[in-house]
Amino acid sequence: MSFANTSFLRSALTVYRKEIVDALRDRRTLLVVLASSVMMGPLVLIALSSFIASFETRAEKREVVVLHMERAPSLRNYFERQTYTIKPAPADFEQQLRKSRLGDPVVVVPEGFEEAVLHGDVPVVEVVSDSANKQAEGSSARIQRLLQGFSRERATLNLAVRGVSAELLEPMQVEERDLASTQTRATQITGMLPFFVLMAVLYGALNAALDTTAGERERGSLEPLLMNPVERAALVFGKWGAVASLSMLIAVLSCFSFIPAQWLLKSDTLQAMFQFGLREALLFLAVLLPFAAALSAVLMAVAIRCKSFKEAQANSAVVVLGVSVLPLFTVFNEGGEEGWHLMIPALAQNTLMTRVLKGEGFGVEQVVVPIAVCAVLTVVGVWAVAKMLRTAAVR
Repeated sequence: MSFANTSFLRSALTVYRKEIVDALRDRRTLLVVLASSVMMGPLVLIALSSFIASFETRAEKREVVVLHMERAPSLRNYFERQTYTIKPAPADFEQQLRKSRLGDPVVVVPEGFEEAVLHGDVPVVEVVSDSANKQAEGSSARIQRLLQGFSRERATLNLAVRGVSAELLEPMQVEERDLASTQTRATQITGMLPFFVLMAVLYGALNAALDTTAGERERGSLEPLLMNPVERAALVFGKWGAVASLSMLIAVLSCFSFIPAQWLLKSDTLQAMFQFGLREALLFLAVLLPFAAALSAVLMAVAIRCKSFKEAQANSAVVVLGVSVLPLFTVFNEGGEEGWHLMIPALAQNTLMTRVLKGEGFGVEQVVVPIAVCAVLTVVGVWAVAKMLRTAAVR
C-alpha cells in the first residue's frame, strides 16, 4: 500500500472516530432513536399477538349473547349441546355495541320463533354487530356459523321425518385446500414488520446525516474542519462511514430484537406461525446493510446543500416520504411480486424481507440487483457530498 493510500485511510479513520464520538456524545437523541427505532417492530408484534390472543380467549369461552332466549327452547338446546354458555343481552346492547363496551355480537330471537320452526316457516334471526367495533365484528362470523349449524340440523330432521335423505340436497362435497404454508399465512398478520424495520434504518441514519452536514454548517464547525490539510474525499468517507455505521447498528439491533420478542407473544397461534431465528435475521441484514449505506449517502447529499438543520429536515422529507410510501405498493398490488420491484429502493428491501417471513428466502440472483442499485446510490451520494465540499463556498 502506497504512502498516499495510507494517509488517505488514516485521515478518513480520524474523521470517522470524530463523527462517532460526536454522535455518541448526544446521548439523549441517540437513546430516543434507539428506543423508538429498535423497539417499534417488537412492540407492534407484541400488540398484534395481544389482539389475536383476545380473539382466541373469547372463542375459547364459547359464549353467545342472546336477546329473548326464552322464545327459542330448541335453539337453547342446540347452543347447550355445542357447549356454549348463553348470556342475556343487556337492554341497551345497541348503544354498548356502538361505544365498543360490548365485545360480542347479539343474537336477537324474534317473537313466534318456535312456532315458525315447528310449522316449517323461516323465522328471521338477527345477529346485531357494529363494523366499527372490532371485537364484536370479529366474533360475528363465528356466531353466524353456529346459527347455520342449527339451520342444517333442523333441515336434516325435517327431511328425515318425511323419509327424504339429506344427501339429496348435497350432490357434491366441497373441500378447501390451502397451498400457503404456515409462515406464508403468518405474513398476513406480520407483513408490516419489514416496513417498521425500514423506518428504523431510515431514522437511524436521518439525524446523524443531517447533523454531520447541515448541523455542522449551522454551528460553524464545518469551516475549521475544512481548513485542516485533509483530502475532501477522506473527509467525506469518514463522515459517511460514521453515519452508515450508526444506521447499520440500528438495522442489526432491530433485526435481532425480533428473536427475544417471540418469547413475549401471548397468542399461541401466532407464536407457532411466526418463526424468526438467526437465519432470518441474517437474511434481513443482507438486504438492509447495503440499503443503510445508500440511504446515509443520499441523506448527506441532500443535507449538505442546506444552511441549517431545519432546512435540511424539510428537504429530506422527500427521501423520508419515498422510503415510507414505496413499501406500501405491495399492499395495493394484487398481481404479486414482479421483477422490477427489485430495482426500486425500499420496495426491493420490503419485497425480499417479506419473502424471508414467508419462509421462501431468496437466492444470490434476487439480491444482486438491489445491492447494485444501493451501491450506485452510495457512490453518487458520496460523490455529490465531496463535490459540494470541494467546489461550493461554505457560508
